[in-house]
Amino acid sequence: MVALTVNRTYSGNTILGDGSVIMILDPNGIATAAGQMDATDATMERDSAALSTTDEKTSLLVFRAGGDELKAVPLALVARLEEVDMATAETSHGAVMVQYRGQLMPLIPFDSGHQFKTEGRQPILVFTDQERSMGLVVDEIVDIVEDRLKIELAADVTGIIGSAVVDGRATDIIDAGYFLTQAFSDWFGSSEMITFDTAGSRNALLVDDSPFFRNLLSPLLSVAGWQVTTAESADEALLLRDRGGRFDVIISDIEMPGMNGFEFAKAVRGDARWKDVPLVALSGHASEEDFERGREAGFDDYVAKFDREALVASLAQTVSMATREPDRGPGQ
Repeated sequence: MVALTVNRTYSGNTILGDGSVIMILDPNGIATAAGQMDATDATMERDSAALSTTDEKTSLLVFRAGGDELKAVPLALVARLEEVDMATAETSHGAVMVQYRGQLMPLIPFDSGHQFKTEGRQPILVFTDQERSMGLVVDEIVDIVEDRLKIELAADVTGIIGSAVVDGRATDIIDAGYFLTQAFSDWFGSSEMITFDTAGSRNALLVDDSPFFRNLLSPLLSVAGWQVTTAESADEALLLRDRGGRFDVIISDIEMPGMNGFEFAKAVRGDARWKDVPLVALSGHASEEDFERGREAGFDDYVAKFDREALVASLAQTVSMATREPDRGPGQ
């Protein structure tokens, strides 16, 4: 299950006429943050909800591709919805692409048997992270819904994480990471297909300043048996601690603005409330020197950010070890 971040100034997402995805401001949340209204009761109610992963919802983009079955992806991953003129498409090294905002953008069909048209307009979902963009070719955009994202059945199909009930209908949740690596094999530093073993459901806190990465990783951890709560900064994660949040494991990015991952680990280990919670570091750099620094800060394991399979394995191992060795001091 994917929990939304605890940002009170936004009420949801929508798509503008030009295809761009935007967040909707919540006037009450803004007023509360500015101290212009007394919202003690509302704040207590929201804090309680933020610590529960039972009924949290996420915005999902529902579409069809390669058949009549409904498919969905977290809306926060989608930068824009576009309809490209296929007469402008080009082919290089067997790959179909278009010129998009001054760069070449690969078009990756969801259906491997898709036959590209030579003219007419083609709907695509645009995924963008930093300087790269990829267009996922789909047949039809169906709807945007807000619902619980709980994977009911794991899938043994390439590009599909599993099936969930979305807006009352069976829906396949796609593995966006798989299609990203079809466009750029080194998008995450590795192009290997990732598979997961289902584990018992436990609570994980994912701390990362990149909304793209949070929304990409959360469904993958969900199908591996984790209920995921996300925080966009170390300060936000520590606020959850102060509100009584309890987790079986904490996954933290290292490179974050403000308090970085090493400083966050020291803050976690220096407080009795989360002192014994297993900590796993995520970083684009995973040298032996980085690993040692992470251990000194209090991390139990250090995983390269692109290695999603290693992350799932690390979570199972570190939680198992923590269960056997509950009394650990800072940095141990």
